[in-house]
Amino acid sequence: MIRQFQDWIQKSPSESDPERSRFFTEGVIVLDTNILLSLYEYTPAARQQILDALRSVQSLLWLPHQVGLEFFQNRHRVITGRKKALEDSQRALRNKISEAKQALKEARSHTQKMLIRYAQDTEASSRLEKQISDKVISDLLSDLSSTLESQASRLRDYDISVSPSSDGDTVLTQVAALFGDQIASPPAPDVTRQRVEDASQYRFPNLIPPGFKDAGKGTALASSGDFLLWEETISHMADAESRSHLLFVSNDTKEDWYQPSGEGRNEPRPWPYLKTEMRMRAGAELRIETPGAFYRGINHFLHAEITETTYAEIDRAAAGATPASITEAAAVRTPPPPDLVTAALDAAGLEEDALVCSIADTAHRSLFLWWLIGTTAQLERRPLIDDEPDVLFMPATRQAAQPDPNWLPGTRLHLGEWPYRSSSWIAPWFVDTLNASSVRDRKILQGLAAQQLAFRPRDV
Repeated sequence: MIRQFQDWIQKSPSESDPERSRFFTEGVIVLDTNILLSLYEYTPAARQQILDALRSVQSLLWLPHQVGLEFFQNRHRVITGRKKALEDSQRALRNKISEAKQALKEARSHTQKMLIRYAQDTEASSRLEKQISDKVISDLLSDLSSTLESQASRLRDYDISVSPSSDGDTVLTQVAALFGDQIASPPAPDVTRQRVEDASQYRFPNLIPPGFKDAGKGTALASSGDFLLWEETISHMADAESRSHLLFVSNDTKEDWYQPSGEGRNEPRPWPYLKTEMRMRAGAELRIETPGAFYRGINHFLHAEITETTYAEIDRAAAGATPASITEAAAVRTPPPPDLVTAALDAAGLEEDALVCSIADTAHRSLFLWWLIGTTAQLERRPLIDDEPDVLFMPATRQAAQPDPNWLPGTRLHLGEWPYRSSSWIAPWFVDTLNASSVRDRKILQGLAAQQLAFRPRDV
């Protein structure tokens, strides 16, 4: 029995696992689409180091047809998005400089009005007009503007040209050379149709990983991408008699690939079901790693040269890819998008700067902001923003047993502000947030949490 269910009782994967080296030296390595598309996000120096590192495992790489298809479908979008971001940064800089000039003029005008209104000092007002004239303001900001604009213009050096073919796209040509002929042929149409039916009719409704979080997003075919990749990979490993280890590398850590934390685990882990299925159907051992861990593994086992600066870029690119859903663990390591933060704070009517800055613990601050994003959307306080992730955790729960040793009883919240004092448990990060809030903000936050909790039946 223990042998049959070994994957469910083993610890979460660690970079120090004794068997890990075999995945880097004698296994098959599959890079998810997001790993290949991330190559467009790095600076030229970091990209070159990463490509050099990948060449050290080139003989182990294999490209599923689904990954190749998604790479070509999304390549143009990623490059265009990068180009737009670079263009927008220069436009935003010019707007900020213009706003700075206008702000100084308005500050001068305001001061002049106060001098005349309360001091009747027209002479001081006139002197101020000469001392801080429009020309003085322009001259004052001229050098600063030139410095900023010269640095912003350098961003053009980091642009990547876009073409329907491979012309001018150095990333594409290097990726093509990296895989060579180690790529899968397209599955037969009837095979793809059967796999899509399996996903939409059986696996997704029963929440069997991978890919069930994509159910209902577009057509059945479009929402089955992860499962099609999974089936291709299992089929390949079943035929690869000389390879018994598969290393899958992906930025995707949502709940249809990773089992949420709990039951003694502080962090999510790849679903044990995936390891069991790979072993049962293909006779292979499975290991799933994020890009940071993967490149550190190449560095450790194969001595590829990757600098700390490049590792920082890898982590930034991974964090920039906001998951489709946010768990507590994902919230801690995923910075919330500024536009969503602003929209949520405005929708809740909170004192933005004072509250956010007063939460000292960075993890608690991130948890609070992601929860606020989720609850203002759920309670329809604001419209959803395109591609906004689902937030899957709450600051309180109603149940008899304490959900975690760190959670606190509802009696810690103020009488009259919290309706579930005798029947609830409160997350420590939410208590921390309330303690850092003003009386006004505290009432708003407790009200939002209570309304959200009312949507969920009480657990017994």
